[in-house]
Amino acid sequence: MSERTFLSTSWGEMAYLDSDGSGNPLIFLHGTGCDATDWKSVIEFLPDNLRSIALDFRGHGHSSVPTKPFTIGDLAADVLYLMDTIKVQQTILVGHSLGGMVAMEVVKDCAKVSGIVLLEGWTSLSSVHGAFKQDRFYGGLSKVKISEIQTKSEQTRNRFNPDVWSSFWRTVREFDGYSFLENAAIPIVEVFGGMGRNESTEQKLRIPPNPNIQVRWLQNAGHYLPHECPTAVADICNNFVETL
Repeated sequence: MSERTFLSTSWGEMAYLDSDGSGNPLIFLHGTGCDATDWKSVIEFLPDNLRSIALDFRGHGHSSVPTKPFTIGDLAADVLYLMDTIKVQQTILVGHSLGGMVAMEVVKDCAKVSGIVLLEGWTSLSSVHGAFKQDRFYGGLSKVKISEIQTKSEQTRNRFNPDVWSSFWRTVREFDGYSFLENAAIPIVEVFGGMGRNESTEQKLRIPPNPNIQVRWLQNAGHYLPHECPTAVADICNNFVETL
């Protein structure tokens, strides 16, 4: 992907990567403490003709750090602003963790999204508690990779005024996508790492019975699916595009 492009907003500069600048894209939304580059390995395995956009949320990557309180809904508004500014007519959202929650918020106010791929994009933050056995968060990632993820996450959080971050994270804790998922009329693929799965996992994850929702499990993987199994994630995205 090319160098980051910067878009001026009311809170500062929003950075994003765009593979070629034309056509209907896949828009990739990263998890907490990550940034657009965390999608690099996934995007490399996608067909060349698929346009990919990956943005940096506020305070993440190369985007400006907000000095005023903001919400998970504001992150969704940023995605909508980017789509409107670069004139995206139709898109598929691919969200990891926090990015999955943001994707659900985007769709509430946008008819331009034809489908969503949720990579461990929780119905609610509380729903993951007790859903898996312990010690599955980093899956089979190497100690070096785990250290890189942890260091980036810590550095990102340290950019924020603690009160601003705390205010934002409260809105993440309060997020509940059950009603959205229950009534969603667009295709959704929910993808989870199978490591630590047990007999009560699916019930605790609170995935509603909706024929538009497919659930996929990637065996021997934990939470960081874009890093652990980028080829499988790219295949899921590409197959999803082909079925729409």
